[in-house]
Amino acid sequence: MTEAVPVVGRGFRFEDLKTGFRFRTHRRTLAESDLTAFVNLAWLTEELFSVVENEADDSSRAIKGRAVPGALVYAFAEGLLLPTMQDTGLAFLNATLDVKAPTLVGDTIHVEAEVIEHRLASKGDRGLVRFANKVINQRGEVVLEYNPLRLLKRK
Repeated sequence: MTEAVPVVGRGFRFEDLKTGFRFRTHRRTLAESDLTAFVNLAWLTEELFSVVENEADDSSRAIKGRAVPGALVYAFAEGLLLPTMQDTGLAFLNATLDVKAPTLVGDTIHVEAEVIEHRLASKGDRGLVRFANKVINQRGEVVLEYNPLRLLKRK
């Protein structure tokens, strides 16, 4: 091929985004194997995540079902968002994070994002964009919110 062919799957560049712009990701169901792999990788020895209770004993638990760590929900949210910054994201600078409700094995999540800050960086070839991200389960409940500030490429 002699002419440049655009690559599909590239993320948003700074100019593609404006304050108030919103989008939604695809969905992902959290499986028992996801929980097990994450607990083993991060060595989260908290029994809430590492011990399967007998169903008869489940009545004493504050969270019914197999709870998933908020850190895993966050990690999956970032994975769902990856296509929006593929080849255009330069840095994740900071964020606050708030777990709103439990997430359980078998829950299906997606992310709804809104641009809440948009400004040029001190170097003119990049820009700063802050998002308000909500992770939402299959029942429409917000289970986690965070607001990452990202450094993105310009066109």
